[in-house]
Amino acid sequence: MFEELGRAGATEPLLDTGVLAGGLLAGDAQHCSLIEQVIEGSIQLALAHGEPASRYDLARIETRAKRSGEGYVLDGRKSVVVNAAAADFILVSARTGGGPADTDGISLFRLDRTTQGLELRDYPLSGGGRGAELILENMSVAADRRIGAEGESYEALVHAHARATTAICAEAVGLMDAIRDLTSEYLKTRKQFGQPIGKFQALQHRMADMLIEIEQARSAVINLAGHVDGTAARRDIHVSATKNLISRAGKLVVEESIQMHGGIGMTMEYELGHLAKRLTMVDHRFGDGLYHLGRFIAKAVA
Repeated sequence: MFEELGRAGATEPLLDTGVLAGGLLAGDAQHCSLIEQVIEGSIQLALAHGEPASRYDLARIETRAKRSGEGYVLDGRKSVVVNAAAADFILVSARTGGGPADTDGISLFRLDRTTQGLELRDYPLSGGGRGAELILENMSVAADRRIGAEGESYEALVHAHARATTAICAEAVGLMDAIRDLTSEYLKTRKQFGQPIGKFQALQHRMADMLIEIEQARSAVINLAGHVDGTAARRDIHVSATKNLISRAGKLVVEESIQMHGGIGMTMEYELGHLAKRLTMVDHRFGDGLYHLGRFIAKAVA
């Protein structure tokens, strides 16, 4: 499904509503009834987990949730919350215990977008869609809005991000396919020296290299899909290996396609401009290539 979304260059928030936030709700008996509404399209969701200083570290959370009477009071900030402005409910992570980088003590809460004390600043994203910065100030949340056991949401977040990484890598493969098709068609129609430039051997070799990288990326995604619900150690190695490969393949496909198109490849009026930007920004969600290379090495050595 996500490969086809990528092939179409779609910017619908299926990843954030269905895989990320929806996946977290599905694991909680009290809130899983919302999944049916998500499936029928009557509500949208967003996950607010990343923070200004967290980078790609899922454990580095400073937003706090303090007990107050029968509920909690939340204070903190969240960054690049995709689909927040359109979401009916936002899942927010906060610390109910532990230090800023501990894996223990992280809890999840389901908030209405209009909850008093929630400030939202919406903006467009480079790859399409919209994100937002959230400020939570002295915000009261009822205890029944907590998702799962208190302080035990870290592993659920890691698993949800692993599945989301699988989905966005599949989307990247679809984007690469669409870019390759555009480039191949352009090489057949653009003429120079009285013949299509696709007949020049140097460009044929570059297209062959692009095809090989795309097929390797496709195989890596299929392999990851078979391990994403396995043991944590094996899952994390495959997630990082695949995301690093997608990062390198995506960079090559974007650069080669634009170079073979020439100036037209950089214009936003032409489809390639949108697809190339979207594929480039895939690298920056859920950890870029360098981050996952280091993570793969650390997991493989451990």
